[in-house]
Amino acid sequence: MTVLANDKLILIAGGGIGGLAAALALAQKGMASLVLEKASELGEIGAGIQLGPNAFHCFDQLGVGEAARSMAVYIDKLRLMDAMADGEICHIDLGEAFRARFGNPYAVVHRGDLHGVLLKACRAQDLVGLRTRAEVVGYEQDGRSVVARLGNGETVRGAALIGADGLWSNVRQQVTADGAPRVSGHTTYRSVIPTEQMPEDLRWNAATLWAGPKCHIVHYPLSGWKVFNLVVTYHSDAPEPVAGQPVPVEEVRKGFAHVCERAQRIISHGKDWRMWVLCDREPAERWVDDRVALLGDAAHPMLQYMAQGACMAMEDAVCLADSLADADSMEVGLARYRDRRVLRTARLQLMSRAMGDHVYHPAGPHATLRNAIMTAKSQSEWLDVLQWLYGGSGLQ
Repeated sequence: MTVLANDKLILIAGGGIGGLAAALALAQKGMASLVLEKASELGEIGAGIQLGPNAFHCFDQLGVGEAARSMAVYIDKLRLMDAMADGEICHIDLGEAFRARFGNPYAVVHRGDLHGVLLKACRAQDLVGLRTRAEVVGYEQDGRSVVARLGNGETVRGAALIGADGLWSNVRQQVTADGAPRVSGHTTYRSVIPTEQMPEDLRWNAATLWAGPKCHIVHYPLSGWKVFNLVVTYHSDAPEPVAGQPVPVEEVRKGFAHVCERAQRIISHGKDWRMWVLCDREPAERWVDDRVALLGDAAHPMLQYMAQGACMAMEDAVCLADSLADADSMEVGLARYRDRRVLRTARLQLMSRAMGDHVYHPAGPHATLRNAIMTAKSQSEWLDVLQWLYGGSGLQ
């Protein structure tokens, strides 16, 4: 069965945060889109994510600024702790000076809540169509339009196709043919616990990271302080990807026997742990194939260590719509989008790896050097360090 769509319709493979943000951004520019999601319903798994000021810049561009701000938890600090010595290495104050410098706050949200805000806005938009059970497995194009092939044998025609279908993107495999993602060997375990079960001396209004040799622990409040998000990672040398697999707490503890008692105690309070083996890819320049372009994790999957995966997908969405809105042709607009995004996202892919090696997980003299460098920075110097990331350049 073939479904013929309007030749001006932009097809979007994937209904995650990136795909929905792309649909909203296009609608803000008067462009219609159809989101094609492989799952039977639209939703997000996972727990908390961090949102820098650049994410809030995007929310405003997408027309969901008020809704996004209303469901966020505004933390006071980014806090780096030494998981061996049980003391603070440094912190970044997220108060008035931070907000004045970058024009927006830093916050944490539940991934499902963020997806829900974007989904509600898409459903309220006449220019956005949403379709489930519609996995894009490939495409053909003729210079005037793109035909997306679905897993059920149907095809859908549009003016362009945006591959926002994640780490294992089918669209990417046709655009780049670069095989499977790189397995990092780092395993992340996630849990969410009621706030009253978090040790009282650790209920900080901060995104807190405990850095240790080949491991780290992150915790922060979520959902109006009803729960705490726990994310712990260690070098397990896992050879294959895993996503969302339930595991016992004993497996989680294995990577943290060497850290201080207080950090270990955080793990003991977690329940219903699930594991992910982290993957990324090398930065790539080939994001575009005529009328087909990649977005978000399909274009530039990165490790979690800069907390920028969702933010970059939303930046991509805003930039994509801006680039198409003032272009003479679809091909020119998509090429302009790629040119504006590729270096910034490549920088974050590589910096995310480096953060894991040099900030989160070093040991011995390497860790001592980290502590000395980071402790020496003033609050104004930290803001200077973050200017390139949060200062709004990603949307220019």
